[in-house]
Amino acid sequence: MNQVKRAKVLVVDDDSVVLKAVTQILQREGHPVVAIDDAVEGLAAAKDPSIDVVVLDIKMPHLSGMDLLRAIKADRPDVEVIMMTAFATVETAVEAVKAGAYDYLTKPFENIDEVSLTVAKAAERKALKDRTRALEEALTARSQFEDLIGQSSQMRAVFKLVETVSHSTATVLIQGESGTGKELVARAIHYRSARRDKPFVAVNCSALTETLLESELFGHVKGSFTGATGNKKGLFEAADGGTIFLDEIGDVPPATQVRLLRVLQEGEVKRVGANEPVKVDVRVIAATHVDLSRAKEQGKFREDLFYRLNVITIDLPPLRDRPEDVPLLAHHFLKVYAAKADKKVTGISPRAMEALTCNRWTGNVRELENVIERAVVLTANDAIDVEDLPPGFQAAPQADSAVEVFSLAHLPYAQAKRLAMRAFERRYLSALLEKNNHNVSSAARAAGVDRSNFRRLLKQYEVAGRSMKPRSPKGPDSDNGPGVPALEAVS
Repeated sequence: MNQVKRAKVLVVDDDSVVLKAVTQILQREGHPVVAIDDAVEGLAAAKDPSIDVVVLDIKMPHLSGMDLLRAIKADRPDVEVIMMTAFATVETAVEAVKAGAYDYLTKPFENIDEVSLTVAKAAERKALKDRTRALEEALTARSQFEDLIGQSSQMRAVFKLVETVSHSTATVLIQGESGTGKELVARAIHYRSARRDKPFVAVNCSALTETLLESELFGHVKGSFTGATGNKKGLFEAADGGTIFLDEIGDVPPATQVRLLRVLQEGEVKRVGANEPVKVDVRVIAATHVDLSRAKEQGKFREDLFYRLNVITIDLPPLRDRPEDVPLLAHHFLKVYAAKADKKVTGISPRAMEALTCNRWTGNVRELENVIERAVVLTANDAIDVEDLPPGFQAAPQADSAVEVFSLAHLPYAQAKRLAMRAFERRYLSALLEKNNHNVSSAARAAGVDRSNFRRLLKQYEVAGRSMKPRSPKGPDSDNGPGVPALEAVS
C-alpha cells in the first residue's frame, strides 16, 4: 500500500496516564508525537511549525486549556486543535468551537479508535489547508503573466517565450486547441510590451461572415454596401499604436487573406469602398486551432500570408499533457467563483483533485473552469468533493480494462501508476468489506491487517465514508461528568 505522510501531533495533558495512553494510540497509527504535561511548556512547543494537530486537556494548572487554545490559534491559526475533558458541558463545548477548536473528546474514551479517527480527520483538514496555501503561493509567484497559470515545464517554456517576444514588434502566431488560453497569451504579450498603454483589440475571425469581417477589420465608407449609412473605422485603425489579436485566423476567407497580407506588408489598410489607403502602426498576433501548414499545402490558406504570420510561433500544450497544472488552475478558478457566488468554499478534497487531475480535458482549461464553477455553485461544504463534480468523474481511473488503462496514457508513468494503484486498493477494500458484510473486524482478519491499521486504510481511501458519525453524548449518569453533545466532524 502507498505510504502517506503522518501528521505531527502535540499532546498536552497534566494527567500522566492519559498523556501516555493518547501518545501510544497515535504512535501506533504512525503519527510523530510530542507529549508534554505542562500547559505553559505546551504553548512554547505549539510554535514549532512542524506541528499539525494539537490535542490538549481543558483542565490544567497554571494555564487553562481554553486559554491555551486561544493562544495557539492566535499564533498559528492553521493548526487544528482537539480538546479533551472529563467534565464537559454544552457551554464549554460551544465555547471551545467558537475559540477555534476542531473537535471535542470526552474522557474516558469510548474506544481508542475515537481518538485516532478524530486526529486523522483533523490532520486531513490541516493538509487541505496546507495544499491550498501552497497553491496560493504558486499563483502569486506567476502573477507577472496576468491570467496565464502553470508550473509545468511546458508552460514555463511558454512564459519564457512570452517574456522574450514581448519586447519585439514581430508578428506572433499562437497555435493550440480550443480552450487552451490563446487570447490570454496574446494579452500577456501586449501588456508586457512597449505598446501596453495603447489599445488591445481582439476579434474572432470565425464568428463573422466574409462581408462583415472585412468591414469590421478594415472599416468602410458611406454607401459601399447596403446598410453602410456612414463612414466607419475598422479594428486595425482602432488598434493603431497597439495590438490586434486575430483569433481563428485559419477560418479567414481567401479574399480577406489578400487584404490581411497587404496590412502586414505595407502597414496600411483600405476601407471597403475607399480608394485611398490609411497608414496604421499595429502589431499583429494571430491564433488558430487548425494546422496552418497543412491548410497551406491543401490550398486553403495563402502561403505568403502563412510566412508573414509565422515569424514567431508559440505552441500551447493541451491540458491533458500537463496534468501537474490542474491543481493550480482548479484552485485559481475556485477562488474566482467562490468570490462571485459569495460562498466560503476554500478547498478541494484529495479525491476530487485526483479525479480532476486524471481527466482528459478535451475542452482544456475552459472546460476545467466550467467544472469548477459548477462545483462551487452545487457544493454545500467548505471543500469541493467528487460528488460535486459532473457525472462520470471518478476519484481515480479503473485500471482493469484496456479502455480504462488507455485513459491513463496521457499522464507521466509515475503518476499513472499511482492513480492505478489507488484505484486497485480502493476496490480491494470495498470488495473485502462487502464480502464480510461490512464487519470491519472480520474484514481486517481476512486481509491479515491489524484492526486499527485496517480502519486507517479505510479512512485513507475513503471507503467507509467521508465523515465520522456523530458520537453519542454522555448521559447524565456517566462517570465522565455532565453530558456534552457530539460535535459533527468537519471535512
